[in-house]
This record gives sequence, structure tokens and C-alpha cells, in this order.
Amino acid sequence: MPNSLKPTHSIEIKELLRLADRKMILQKGQYLFRESEKADELYIIISGKVQVSKVTSDGRELCLRICSDNDICGELTLFTESPYYLLSALVTEEAEVAAIRKDTIEKGIFKNSALAFEFIKWMSDHFRKTQMKFRDLVLYGKKGALYSTLIRMTNSYGVKVSNGILIDLPLTHQELGNFCGISREGTNQLINELKRKGILSVNKRKITVHDLSFLKNTIGCEDCPAVYCSIE
Repeated sequence: MPNSLKPTHSIEIKELLRLADRKMILQKGQYLFRESEKADELYIIISGKVQVSKVTSDGRELCLRICSDNDICGELTLFTESPYYLLSALVTEEAEVAAIRKDTIEKGIFKNSALAFEFIKWMSDHFRKTQMKFRDLVLYGKKGALYSTLIRMTNSYGVKVSNGILIDLPLTHQELGNFCGISREGTNQLINELKRKGILSVNKRKITVHDLSFLKNTIGCEDCPAVYCSIE
């Protein structure tokens, strides 16, 4: 599914790219930025995938979203004094990235009202998605967190197939657990339970959801628009 900046806001993306100070290619496994580093740039993902995560005090990783074409990351540092990155951004698929200095984009937003409006709208949508994800993690426990994550993944990477919806994103149980705040062992147990019930199947690290309504009904899904219920 396209997110809130693709392709509707292509004019604004072009304007942001015009402000870019540099472009770079990063390989899988490299960090675009790390939590607690001094923040003086914002980034646009031109191609590839970047995983934005938070590492908890006990060493667990909570993946908040995956950024891909035309996504923005590092935006939480805008309009703050002496900012530091609050999250880490790990490249999971070779990525081309445009970097814009924080002060450059702040000046651009003040000068261009159309850009400012679209940027504020995007930020609002992004915060709403993040808030909904944390709501699910807090209210529904580990099982609900996993079910909610699977629903979001069908919206972001789902491909309709004859027996359900294929999540076209290869994931290990550890990687899937990182989206839910669940250990690899806990994720493995919950996935096996869903496999036994015929709710989903796994082939070559890709999940096919056979009964999406089961996941939605179990957590009282409100059928929010996909733009708010996604991993991106």
C-alpha cells in the first residue's frame, strides 16, 4: 500500500529533494543514524529499505516502522535546540538516501506554505500511526501485538493470492518479534499456534494470512484506513 507521501505528494518530495545537501548509497547492515547521536540532518529514502527502531533499557529492540521510497526519517529532530536522534535507523536493503540539513529544511518550511502544510499533514498522519501501534501493544498484550502487526503488514506488503494474503516481506521470527516487543521464542510459539489453527502459513520466511478476519475479530480491529494501519 502507498503511504501518505507516495505518490500524492510528489511535488513536495521534489521540493525537499531540491533542498538536499547530498545523496549517498548505504549497504545492508549500515546505520543511517543511531539513537543518542547528535542530529543535524533529516533524510529522504529514494530507494531501498530502512528500519527505524528503539532499543529498550534491557537490550530488546522494538521496530517502529520500515521506511522505503519517498519516506522521511529523522524528522523528530526538527525545531528543537541541540537535538539528538531518539531512534536508530538501520539499512535492511541497499538504500539511496538524500540528506537535508536541519536548518535548511526549517527555513524551507517557513518560506514555502504548501510544503509546510503537506509536511505538517504527513507528521500528523505519522504520529497517529505510531500512537495506534503503541495503543495495540499496551492494550492487547503479546498476542494482540502480534495480531495487530500481522494486520499492518498485510496493509503494507500484502499481495492477494488464491488462499489469502501473502506478506511479501521475508522475516525471521526474531525480526517479526521486534515489531511487537516479543522475544523470538514467544513469537515462535504464537506463530505455531496460528499455523495449527490454519490462520496462516509460512514458506521461505514469508507469511500467508489465510484468515484475516480471525486476527481482526480477536483484537476488536476498528478497520482503520490502511494509511494509518501500516508498518511504513
